[in-house]
Amino acid sequence: MLDRNRQHQIAGPGHGQALSADLYYDGAQNYSPYGRDYAEQDEGFNPLKLVFYAVQYRWLIVMMIAGGLVAGIVVTMMKTPKYRATAQLEVLVPSAKVFQDIEAVSESNDYWVFETAREKLKSRALAQRVVFQLGLSEKPDFLFPTPNFSLSNIFYRAFGISKSPAIEETTPEEREEIAIGRVQDDLKVSLVENTSLLSITFADQKPKYASDIANQVAQSFIDQRLDQTSETSDLARQFIQEQVLQVKQKLQKSEEELVAYAKDVGITITGDEKSLIGSNIESLNTALATAIQERLDAGRMVDQIDKGRAASLGPVLDSEGLQRITEKLSDLTSQYQQKLGILKPGFPEMQQLQAQIKELQRLYDNGVLTITDSLRQKYQEAQNKEADLKSKLAEMEMQQVIFNDKNIKYTILKREVDSNRSQYDSLIAKLNEVGVSSELKTQSAAIVDFATPPNSPYSPRLIINLATTLVLFSALGASIIYIVELLNNTFTNPEQVEKELGLAMLGILPLVDDRELIASITDQKSGLSEAYRSLRTSLQFSGAEGAPRSLLVTSSEPSEGKSTTSFKLGQDFAALGARVLIVDGDLRKPNLHRLFGLDNTIGLSNLLTNTVRKEDLASIFRATKYPNVTVLTSGTIPPNPADLLSSPKMALILTNLGKRFDLVIIDAPPIVGLSDAPILSRLAEGTLMVVSTKQVTRKSAKTALKRLRAAGANVVGAAMSKFAVNKFDYNYAYKYMNYQYYDYGTPKIEGKVDDGAGQPAYAKSPAFRRLVRRIRSSIGGFVDRAKSVS
Repeated sequence: MLDRNRQHQIAGPGHGQALSADLYYDGAQNYSPYGRDYAEQDEGFNPLKLVFYAVQYRWLIVMMIAGGLVAGIVVTMMKTPKYRATAQLEVLVPSAKVFQDIEAVSESNDYWVFETAREKLKSRALAQRVVFQLGLSEKPDFLFPTPNFSLSNIFYRAFGISKSPAIEETTPEEREEIAIGRVQDDLKVSLVENTSLLSITFADQKPKYASDIANQVAQSFIDQRLDQTSETSDLARQFIQEQVLQVKQKLQKSEEELVAYAKDVGITITGDEKSLIGSNIESLNTALATAIQERLDAGRMVDQIDKGRAASLGPVLDSEGLQRITEKLSDLTSQYQQKLGILKPGFPEMQQLQAQIKELQRLYDNGVLTITDSLRQKYQEAQNKEADLKSKLAEMEMQQVIFNDKNIKYTILKREVDSNRSQYDSLIAKLNEVGVSSELKTQSAAIVDFATPPNSPYSPRLIINLATTLVLFSALGASIIYIVELLNNTFTNPEQVEKELGLAMLGILPLVDDRELIASITDQKSGLSEAYRSLRTSLQFSGAEGAPRSLLVTSSEPSEGKSTTSFKLGQDFAALGARVLIVDGDLRKPNLHRLFGLDNTIGLSNLLTNTVRKEDLASIFRATKYPNVTVLTSGTIPPNPADLLSSPKMALILTNLGKRFDLVIIDAPPIVGLSDAPILSRLAEGTLMVVSTKQVTRKSAKTALKRLRAAGANVVGAAMSKFAVNKFDYNYAYKYMNYQYYDYGTPKIEGKVDDGAGQPAYAKSPAFRRLVRRIRSSIGGFVDRAKSVS
């Protein structure tokens, strides 16, 4: 039974905290705070959500992966296999020597040298030479290869069928141009890093052509350089011969002038081309430097002697005689000090020790004096030697000045002789080199590695094509999922309803196939029936006095399950012993009479328009086969439903009905686009909003709720209908709602449900039925989203 006398606090639906009894309604005008906003929180990056998306769109992802694999294989089959061969060429950079003393040398690391060689290898002239050497202009399979990428390649690779133009259809000039173009297009020349090697690579559909052309390009480059060198050898030899004769005459003349001048002024030159005076000055400078160093060393010792530090000088410390005297003196002094504690200084033995000590001290002082006198003598000798060398050096420098005056012209003549001789030697060497090079061709490049025919093609590569197509198709799949999610602005789980609408979730109604709907409602052990009983319990706790006496059931859009909800809630409340009246308030498209299996001849509209006789008033309220459940159908469809529902008579009827029945459930039309539901919501104590899963848009639901609240409705909460629970779905957290759990161990319902008799065997399969439901749901959701977007 409905308990109207509960005064204690009740728990809000979906929450664990205690809420005030008047939070949801207090009479017809008190309702939950209008426009309460649940601030959206930024949840940040959630990897688990990506996993759920991947599971949710697993079939699309599998299709994209399969499409990527197929596309990769198709692209590989559409490409013609190509072979690549590589030859390595070393560029030999010779030194361009014009003079022996002045050389213009091209370094091996000069980047421009190798860039020049690389461009020459790719030049048209070299390609023309290769075509001529290999006769490529007469080979049809080279001139007209299979297309690199074409759909016909699939048939060619599968059956070996190909068609090439006949070689006779083109002129020799055209064939040569085609061959040259192919050589230039498929030739690649690159510099091997940090080396003087050039890598020559050629790609072709035939492995033989790939290796032959790569080798011929390298060889033709060498031959081209040799031909250019040979042409210039004769001209260079003639020019050098003329220069040799001129320089030879100049050299003879300059030598004669040098000898004559040296004889006139009496200049004598040593074998190393230095004068005797200069050699003597060098020797004197060396000796003077040595004497100065000796004088400085001796001066430092004399300075130590003058300061009274003669005993610490090296010669004194190194003297063996003085060392022995010092040891004996130290020994006697030690004996004297030891006996001084026993004997007096005047004792004969003590006097004898004192005499010995004095004698040894005298000998030591004389030895030090002798060494210091020798050091002073050495210092004096060093000073004298230094003075003599300085005097002699000054004399030689005067002679050098006189010699330099005479040597100026001699040096000029000598420099001219050396220059002429250097030119003459260089030209003679160059003449010999040119003579040899005219007979022997000097290579400017050498082949390091010859290209060999490749065993396998380098293109196409199946792995790379598969990876590329998989990436592209994965990106396409991600874009499709993103667009679908962007367009999918419907509700997929209860949290979204609570978050977006700010309504308490009173019940979650599972999705049932249309053919199984009646059976599921009839079976009290089905998951759908259990969900409606849970909704009934939530409604009982929705107000301070239990469930509202009058409950309006509505939704944002049609076909969201509001009529079924009214039908089932009436039965569930009646099962508790309550007298329930279900009123079909949809005067436009009534549906409630079909659920009860009644006709719709007279009903609410006739009652509002006074078109029913008094003796028929009792029969307008129809009893049903369900105990305690009475139905008031919509009746004749009127032209002005909104006017009838907003009339005072409608309010009076609902008030009187509320006194006769414990609960009045009004099945209202949808909210969006109509004013019927907001009008009826003001007359009911509570309003239950049915929100269908993946059908109604969030914007539409928000607009509908806003209209209800603007009309003064007491929206007690929401019920989410058509909620499909799948363990692989994003709604995995609601797996306990799976109605299959309630069917565990119970037989399947028979009777009114189509059991598939007479259908093909595959149609009876549960997997096939799930596939059909999935396709219907996807198509219906897409149509609804398209309508909402439009």
